[in-house]
Amino acid sequence: MLKTNNRRIFLPGFISPLQENNLADSKKQIPQQKLDLLQPLRQWLDKIKIENRKFAKFIAKLIPAQCPFERDIMLFGRIIGHIPPMCKLNPLYDELISLRFRALCYLVDQCGEDIQSYC
Repeated sequence: MLKTNNRRIFLPGFISPLQENNLADSKKQIPQQKLDLLQPLRQWLDKIKIENRKFAKFIAKLIPAQCPFERDIMLFGRIIGHIPPMCKLNPLYDELISLRFRALCYLVDQCGEDIQSYC
């Protein structure tokens, strides 16, 4: 029992170690399987090898450096709204950005090309 400002707080009413242990045991008993339908596509994108200058340039041009959907809505020279970047909602965003990064690295390391035009 804990006494604070004329109120008594009974800690066992809030924290019960027996219930926490029981919850942990029940979670261990039920195996949770996560179904990811995009996993084969993610693996395919990660396995793409960049071994050609034309292909690397194509990938670097195809995948934008920043989200093209982010906009400020202006009326009479004042910003009245903002459309946030929607690219992060794409479930394959990380894999696509990784593919673009590998293409840019290939252009710099193997071809010795300047990639400032792709940024």
